[in-house]
Amino acid sequence: MFSNIPSHYYVIGSTIMAIFMGTFVMVIRMRASKKPTNEKKIIIPPIAMSTGALMFLFEQFRVPPMQILEAAAVGMVFSTILIATSKFEVKGQDIYLKRSKAFVFILIGLLVFRIVAKVILSNSIDVGELAGMFWILAFAMLLPWRIAMLIQFIKIKKTIPLKNY
Repeated sequence: MFSNIPSHYYVIGSTIMAIFMGTFVMVIRMRASKKPTNEKKIIIPPIAMSTGALMFLFEQFRVPPMQILEAAAVGMVFSTILIATSKFEVKGQDIYLKRSKAFVFILIGLLVFRIVAKVILSNSIDVGELAGMFWILAFAMLLPWRIAMLIQFIKIKKTIPLKNY
């Protein structure tokens, strides 16, 4: 059924979805900085995203080993930018993710990079394989970032006196 659809329609559709999801992430991140955070809020995104690995059960999404390494390496490089711009602050006895003015521009930059790379690479790499590569890139960016956030959160949490309940 899907094999009859020209691949450029997949690129257009996935680009629209990427823009939607990128906007969604920015809105969620901006709202999250208004509420205290906790370990669960830091850990859940990579766990939820890991379910996307189920795509690799299907042949069209499988990625050759060298491209796995390339996508993971790019994701890890990008994660350093997110790690550098994600800081926490203590307000009373609660820990908040500090709003970074650069974060929105970084997310927009990453989104633009992804769209441009997808358009360029879709001419030489199968669309399904490309989807797998971009999932690997995104997961390799999200996981180290969230681990770094969790480590930073735990260090800060140890400095706060226990709440009186």
